[in-house]
Amino acid sequence: MKTPEAIKVLSALAQESRLAIFRLLIEQGPDGLPVGAIGERLGLANATLSFHLKELLHAGLVTSRQSGRFIYYAPVIAAVDGLVAFLTENCCAATGGDCLPAKRGAKAAGETPKKRQAATR
Repeated sequence: MKTPEAIKVLSALAQESRLAIFRLLIEQGPDGLPVGAIGERLGLANATLSFHLKELLHAGLVTSRQSGRFIYYAPVIAAVDGLVAFLTENCCAATGGDCLPAKRGAKAAGETPKKRQAATR
């Protein structure tokens, strides 16, 4: 990912409704949700939801597909992975260290969200 794409992604997520939509879609995974379900769960009016989905689509954070009468939106997880990689590509470079982002380090150690949650109790 290059700086202009990172700015576009960060700008799209720097709004409360869009961030909520994206987080909801991340929870659903690659199958996504129909537009109506997104609006119902987040309490967003159709026109408002349409505007925010268009912004997320333009930033490459979601995809859409038609299935019968419904339009489904799903997250583009690779876009977030690309953003994290862009933000951390020079992690610890100034100190000569070899660090990893916390999530990648946890995955490498075999940690799962459930294990992490149990460990923090």
